[in-house]
Amino acid sequence: MLLPSTEAVNAQTLPATSTSSVLSAHRVAVVGVGVVGQLLIRLLRDRGLARESLRVLARQARGLSVDGEYIEVEEVSPEGFEGCTLVFFAGGEAKEGHLGPAAVERGAVVIDNGDAFRLDPSVPLVVPEINADSLAEHRGLIASPNCSAIQLAMVLAPLARCAPLRRVVVCTYQAVSGKGRAALERLDAETRAVTTGAPLPSDSPFAEPILGNLACDWPYDDGGHTREEVKVIAETRRILGQPTLRITATTVRVPVVNAHSQAVNVEFERSVSLAEAREALRVSPSVVVTDDFPTPQRASGTDTVSVGRVRPDKSVPDGLWLWSVCDNLRKGAALNAVQIAEELVARGLLAVPR
Repeated sequence: MLLPSTEAVNAQTLPATSTSSVLSAHRVAVVGVGVVGQLLIRLLRDRGLARESLRVLARQARGLSVDGEYIEVEEVSPEGFEGCTLVFFAGGEAKEGHLGPAAVERGAVVIDNGDAFRLDPSVPLVVPEINADSLAEHRGLIASPNCSAIQLAMVLAPLARCAPLRRVVVCTYQAVSGKGRAALERLDAETRAVTTGAPLPSDSPFAEPILGNLACDWPYDDGGHTREEVKVIAETRRILGQPTLRITATTVRVPVVNAHSQAVNVEFERSVSLAEAREALRVSPSVVVTDDFPTPQRASGTDTVSVGRVRPDKSVPDGLWLWSVCDNLRKGAALNAVQIAEELVARGLLAVPR
């Protein structure tokens, strides 16, 4: 498979927090063994958060090898959450039939990486570097945002501290890994078909070839927006606590293996100098400002949002452009969920089991 190792370690990989030893005492479960689910397992182990106590659940019982270690995967059921104090759901879209509430009923705190609860006003939607205070309001369920919304909010939050945001325009260039293992396998198959003449399977998660092409998720709503665009807009507003923020988005899937890119145009209520904007981004946790053009290939395997090409928008008096890249599987998904758990412990919001 084309997906690079998700265990890459470099200067932009964040260490585990001091809460590791506390969280390792919990009975932790991961639901889902796709790309994000397996990365959750790796991160929980690498950061010392769950080792012997880790339970892995999926729709079907099976054996699973993660980095050469055999893991017994149990069939997910409400009874499977008995004794768990923390449950991660790796994904999923439907709220109906979601087993998160069943886990909460059995005493667990649930961190959900799927769509089901992200816009539920009773469920905190959390990026720890931005709105960790909202964790105090949780009732057992916590949502981790869409990967593109996390990436965008990580950039907008520090800029909003410079001056109020008047309008935001974002265009995303989203890697195929964000669409799951089937999308990665399809890109791999199309590449082999072109380079070696290997036969191409008939099934594909894309309506057209993705290699050498671009894709836009569909169907569109009545206003011509895709579900991804609606999610980015609505979730970014929730994360920033700005429900009326003027924001618009175009989201596109590109034939890149991993790490999303975004072109972001920001208009402020007052003039913000490039030096002021760069400094606000530079001192923001988990954001790295570069003087070159940050690329998805370099971002893959890192835990930060890299920002470059910060420049004035000469068409308006109070605007600027920037470019950002982020590993959509790590900070855009699994790592953000793990950081939520670490923050829960740090704030005393996850009781230590007896």
